[in-house]
Amino acid sequence: MIRQPAVAGQFYTDDPSRLQAELRRLTPAAAVRRKVTGIVAPHAGYVYSGEVAGAIYGSIEIPRTVLILGPNHHGFGAAAALYPHGEWLTPLGSVPVAGRLSALIKEYTPLVEFDLSAHRFEHSLEVQVPFLQNLRDNLQIVPLCLGFDDFERCRQVGEGVARAIQVFGEEVLIVASSDMTHYESAEAARVKDELALERVCALDPEGLVKICRSRGITMCGVIPTAVMLVAAKLLGAGRGEVVRYGTSGDVTGDDRQVVAYAAVAVS
Repeated sequence: MIRQPAVAGQFYTDDPSRLQAELRRLTPAAAVRRKVTGIVAPHAGYVYSGEVAGAIYGSIEIPRTVLILGPNHHGFGAAAALYPHGEWLTPLGSVPVAGRLSALIKEYTPLVEFDLSAHRFEHSLEVQVPFLQNLRDNLQIVPLCLGFDDFERCRQVGEGVARAIQVFGEEVLIVASSDMTHYESAEAARVKDELALERVCALDPEGLVKICRSRGITMCGVIPTAVMLVAAKLLGAGRGEVVRYGTSGDVTGDDRQVVAYAAVAVS
């Protein structure tokens, strides 16, 4: 089965040549690309968050297999919806789903269900794919859309993901798709986001969920990020680093009510 793009022409251009040119501009190559276990990357329209996303993608090695974790913005489908097999189509071409890793995640994570409906309209996973395609020729992905809100399920899914990757036996990058604070002033957003990013960089997934809930931090991908952190720690990661932070106000010039974005490397 082929998953058609839902937000091409909206969140990013649907013209292949223009998209390639935009991605080259947004993704400056670092002199040395580092290996990481996981990243946090934003998922807004490229005009707003593309430079923040490009900063992290341009600084890391992209292995052949990438697990993309995203929040479920629409509420359709299973609470932990795994795309089972087939291909994802973007203006840059099709990307196969890594069927063996997908099956292993299903095997080791009882909460996860094979489900297509959660992915049909969801943008948070889709917008990551062109960045990855632009940097890796023989890419394969596993898209996992998460719609629950408690840490216990984060722990269970993260542990299952880590075990599946260990059995898979090949290098896997885990991408947690998330924007940061929504619709507050740039100053207020930065204060709140520093609290959340402190927990991310400390590899403290439970603390991240708690601080977002207690301080009203509207980080939409807090659950995917927590799952990534649980898995990354079990896979040997020991530190996180904020590579770039910005807001929509950097583009619009209006800092009164922004959406904020962060790029984080976990290694």
